[in-house]
Amino acid sequence: MDEDLQDEVPVLPFVDDYLPALLAQASKLISTEFHAVVEAAGFSITEWRILATLTGRPGTSTGRLAQITVSKQPTVTRLLDRMEAKGYVERFAHDTDRRVTMVRITPAGQTIVADLIQRAKEHELRVLQPFGLKRAEALKVTLRRIIELHRMPG
Repeated sequence: MDEDLQDEVPVLPFVDDYLPALLAQASKLISTEFHAVVEAAGFSITEWRILATLTGRPGTSTGRLAQITVSKQPTVTRLLDRMEAKGYVERFAHDTDRRVTMVRITPAGQTIVADLIQRAKEHELRVLQPFGLKRAEALKVTLRRIIELHRMPG
């Protein structure tokens, strides 16, 4: 780093400059804003995350669903039982590994979550708008790459 530039960068307390802490705080703040909308629609946060994750995918394993939704697998399995009973999701066997349970959203599930997805996109736009389209997309690309590099197999 250039010495002149280094003099201009303020020295911050550790947590104020530590990526995991910054990501956690940012996630909590912007997620909490939208969670009120999800709960008002009658969904738990994890149910919303499951339906949103399954949208646009042909199927996802239960283990991968737990990773993406940042939930414990037994919790996801219990919620999938309830959601399957309501007709929002369906489980099926993996093509080549019968030990893996796959899940996909049903047309009824897609219908029930469509309005929330639209509202989530609007919320995301309000959050990112101050940064401009290029910076917002660069941030998302960087975050996807971090996730890809540090994701556990499954």
